Amino acid sequence: MADGRGDRATGLAGMRVSYAAPQLDEAALAATWHEQLATWLADAVAAELAEPNAMVLATADADGFPSSRTVLAKVLDELGVVFFTNFTSAKMHALKASRYASATFPWLALQRQAHLRGPIEMVSVAEARQYWDTRPRGAQLGAWASAQSSVIRSRRALDVALDHAAKRFAAAERVPLPPHWGGVRIRPETVEFWQGRPNRMHDRLRFTLDVDGEWTVQRLAP
Repeated sequence: MADGRGDRATGLAGMRVSYAAPQLDEAALAATWHEQLATWLADAVAAELAEPNAMVLATADADGFPSSRTVLAKVLDELGVVFFTNFTSAKMHALKASRYASATFPWLALQRQAHLRGPIEMVSVAEARQYWDTRPRGAQLGAWASAQSSVIRSRRALDVALDHAAKRFAAAERVPLPPHWGGVRIRPETVEFWQGRPNRMHDRLRFTLDVDGEWTVQRLAP
């Protein structure tokens, strides 16, 4: 093709990474999904990956239209994974409609991914405030200034809103927690650990919560 599009398409088809990570077997897994996820997260931190706690959050709105974006996991424990957001955001409207979400940690440099899926719940105001108090002041002011996902006239309008927020709380030692901001917990029903392997014969081990509240581990075909 004269415009070069054929060459670009050929280039994409030829992009390939050979995975050669060690085998992931059932005996190597931690006793629980959250301990295993914490171990892999610690490995990502030790490898100095950029944003090791970043996860791709997928949602569907009331009409079933899917959407995804990257958020930062801020709490990981036996209850689930928590991220924080503005309640006016598109993701929050979708979550309120479906009460369900999935997320993927894409640790591609380690040839690993972790996927989790389950219902969501709002964290308590006390828990949200505990995390809020650890945020840099600039990030706190940004949460007050931005009506997340709404259409704005220009970048200038956003900068003006941030300036107004800074002036509003200039005399405050601590910026208060906004009523429109808080945490969302995904309580997993399934958690999959994916390890890249040669010949695309990847290891996929999935923790699944059964109807009796017990977790089982299953191996999935790659």
